[in-house]
Amino acid sequence: MNAELFEALELLEKTKGIPVEYMLEKVEAAMQSAFKKEYGSSAVRVAINREKKEMKIFKQRTVVEEVEDPRSQISYEDAQAISRRYELGTIIEDEIKTASFGRISAQTAKQVIVQGIREAEKSNIIKEYEKKREEVISAVVTKRDEVNGDVEVDTGTSTAWLKKDDQLPGEELHVGDRIRVFVTEVKRDTEAAGPLVTLSRTHPNMLRRMFEADIPEIQDGTVLIKGVAREAGSRSKIAVLSRDPEVDAVGACIGNRGMRIGTVVDELRGEKIDVIAYSDRMEDYIAAALSPASVLEVEFDGERSAKAIVAGDQLSLAIGKEGQNVRLAAKLTGCKIDIKGVKQN
Repeated sequence: MNAELFEALELLEKTKGIPVEYMLEKVEAAMQSAFKKEYGSSAVRVAINREKKEMKIFKQRTVVEEVEDPRSQISYEDAQAISRRYELGTIIEDEIKTASFGRISAQTAKQVIVQGIREAEKSNIIKEYEKKREEVISAVVTKRDEVNGDVEVDTGTSTAWLKKDDQLPGEELHVGDRIRVFVTEVKRDTEAAGPLVTLSRTHPNMLRRMFEADIPEIQDGTVLIKGVAREAGSRSKIAVLSRDPEVDAVGACIGNRGMRIGTVVDELRGEKIDVIAYSDRMEDYIAAALSPASVLEVEFDGERSAKAIVAGDQLSLAIGKEGQNVRLAAKLTGCKIDIKGVKQN
């Protein structure tokens, strides 16, 4: 069994990347626990020789004047009967050689190896997801829970669950659908219960990452994303700034005939996206943020609040359905915005 154990651990190191020494420490600890339970002894030593591919186990007893625990102690008189060289405090070791040794060793080693494989696989998955944390990745729907609407997806690293609350409002995902998801959280504890990774299609940064991935001018740093406000599945606003006066930041994001932004909109199931030209001048930024409404004037008080004046026929557009447009503009700019409509001659 000894040779087989070492061969199994060496194979595990090659295929799973788990160091033999690490697994031997696990085996040693498990053996000690198993034999203490089997023999009722509180003092056991496991000796592992990797070079000889050999493992031995010893029951230990300490030489004492008066025995209180015969499982771990031996009297000085009895020790002297064994050998005159044993003194008080000496630890006497007796190798355990019983028929049950092989059985216990095999069972324990198997359990440790199986557990080691699980931990290694889980650890590798966590490392892969760590590289993708706060990034958008592709996934394929593999299973759907018809009761609560959660879906299982294959991310290429593992399968994971996308909760109903993290899906776009109203979207129906089916087995075989190819979608993009945002990795919001990764658990670093390999022994932790529950999902290793949390995915989302509603997180505001999903929109940011999709623009970074799909717009070349953002990838190369020519265009910067200055802010994102999102009500997933309904409407979003994203503010952009060009570092090159010859490049139109808004036009670069929208693309020829809307092809670039159309790809993002399609992935987000028709979510409306307003691309806003960022400005350091808050009056201009707020006016742009209220797009698609036309703003006549913005009165900014310098204390993160402003009044936007619009023509009467633009009032409902500026406010938006149930206040959504002005709400998103406020999120984007970080300002409280009041809308005032005026009549025009």
